[in-house]
Amino acid sequence: MTPAQRALERLDAWPDLSTGPASCGIGRALRSSHSEIVHFHTDHEADLHLTSRAIQRISGDLAESTAIRMVPGSRWVTVHLDCDADVDLLLSLVSVALQAHQTRPPSGASPAACNFRRVTVLPRDRQGVGR
Repeated sequence: MTPAQRALERLDAWPDLSTGPASCGIGRALRSSHSEIVHFHTDHEADLHLTSRAIQRISGDLAESTAIRMVPGSRWVTVHLDCDADVDLLLSLVSVALQAHQTRPPSGASPAACNFRRVTVLPRDRQGVGR
């Protein structure tokens, strides 16, 4: 089972989330009653929808993780899923996202475009090659 499949299976059991197609058209999404929360695009990549306020609050921690990629101005954070620790990180961030979105009114509209094809994530064993 791939890391994305493990994460999706664990998150699918959360009562606040439901599964469906991603609004971007690629992969599966989990959504709350308020918003799409996470898109699973590949076996090793997920985009997580946070609020701007949540990103500001935890940006220092996000920047320190080798599993996280951010696009300036985007409310989506890309999580590279390589191992169980990355899956655990994603689950923790989904919890942050659910809390952040609870303070916003429910929206039937799709969130701003996720980061799919806007972020390149290299496998960790190839990062830093040629530096």
